Amino acid sequence: MNATATTTASTLLPARRTTGLALAQAIIETPLGPLIALASDAGLMGLWFDRQQHEPGALRADVDPGQRWIAQARAELDEYFAGRLREFRVALAPQGTAFQEAVWLRLREIALGDTVSYGRIAREVGKPSAPRAVGAAVGRNPLSIIVPCHRVVGENGTLTGYAGGLPRKQFLLDLEGVVLPSDARHPAQASLL
Repeated sequence: MNATATTTASTLLPARRTTGLALAQAIIETPLGPLIALASDAGLMGLWFDRQQHEPGALRADVDPGQRWIAQARAELDEYFAGRLREFRVALAPQGTAFQEAVWLRLREIALGDTVSYGRIAREVGKPSAPRAVGAAVGRNPLSIIVPCHRVVGENGTLTGYAGGLPRKQFLLDLEGVVLPSDARHPAQASLL
């Protein structure tokens, strides 16, 4: 199936942002379960855990695990989970509102091993009274792991929501060497190993 012409990627993704793009999809296996990847010629557009909140559902795009951005994302994720990659370099092309994209850009600045609060991001994107709006934008991040929304925590350092589930968030933070207060840890992390 050729997913160019007038087909949108999914009924749950904004048609105005995916119609007419040459799209490819593939599954990327990880220690946390499979990720569904969506890419265009411009870069990786989406990377969702199966059944995570806000995942797009069935995609209308050719299955092409060799598509350049999907293949690069797979290789980089393998290196990340092996502890050998500190920064992703794959080209990204997420599609959201101007506010969402500003938040996602800020997320990309959070270094491996660091965490940032929703309130701090709100202040840094010029919306100091909007940490909940930041939380909503973080929750809609279409690029799990690579745009590191798992590095966002509550103002007091506690684990808060993660569209892929708190056990995955805890696993990723542990992998990156983030030390959270003992009362902030998610108890179900061991079930993912």
